[in-house]
Amino acid sequence: HTSLPLTIPNFLNQYPSVTLEDIYKSKTGGGWTRLCIKAGQYNDTVDKNSEKAIFSAIWNRVLQCTSYSYLVFLLNLFRSKGKWNNLDIVANQWALMAHYDFWHKPSINLGYKSLEESLVFLTSDELLNEEVMAVIEAVIDTIDTEEIPMKISIPSSLMVHARYSRDAVLAAFGVHTIDKKSSSREGVLEIKKLNIELLFVTLQKTEKRFSPTTLYHDYAISETLFHWQSQNSARPDKGKGLSYINHKAEGKTLLLFVREQSQDEYGRAMGFVNLGAVSLVSYHGSQPM
Repeated sequence: HTSLPLTIPNFLNQYPSVTLEDIYKSKTGGGWTRLCIKAGQYNDTVDKNSEKAIFSAIWNRVLQCTSYSYLVFLLNLFRSKGKWNNLDIVANQWALMAHYDFWHKPSINLGYKSLEESLVFLTSDELLNEEVMAVIEAVIDTIDTEEIPMKISIPSSLMVHARYSRDAVLAAFGVHTIDKKSSSREGVLEIKKLNIELLFVTLQKTEKRFSPTTLYHDYAISETLFHWQSQNSARPDKGKGLSYINHKAEGKTLLLFVREQSQDEYGRAMGFVNLGAVSLVSYHGSQPM
């Protein structure tokens, strides 16, 4: 009962008890635009592939993301209908992150010849663009953590204290490329060409999702100290275990990404909070360390 236009911000202001999660948790696979079409507000002219990708990305990725800089990039990407400064290394990382957060697949599986073509098509529908931009602006307004630039040896789009999907992290470091998606699902991932190793930690592990041999004991000891248990093969006298001990001397960067549990209360795969570069303080044990 209002004369205001039917938009996401107006709707949320009119019904403060309703959240974006309430709108997007529909099991029928439709978001705000689909609800408006069903209500007779819009003609059903939207591209179904774009709508499916956007609904999935909003529900599974955007609503969980807490990176102000990445969300602002996405906002500008949809405003400009897929254009970004492709001479900027960090912007190119964000663009590839966006591709995988929305499409989840390499371009060859989607029929696109380039990252540019992928993102232009993603942002080509006016109605869906308005929806995505409204959602991103609403998510930005809810961010309550301050992101900090990550001080590592290469330019990085990832910020410390921000939450990202695993796909976004792998895209940011070039593990995912526009032509090929990495199949890596393990908790450690070494990127030899960058001399960087990514450590992915789930704090609350369950036997349903982790085998008895991967129920590692990972937990925060203090604000600056974290107890991390290696894979079962690691030993201090050689191989991967020795590389952890010598990582400073070898110039290797260890980056820690942590999530509370595998799934959130809505059943979505939780993103990882980037805790940045870490250094080995002490160790004990073997297989695992």
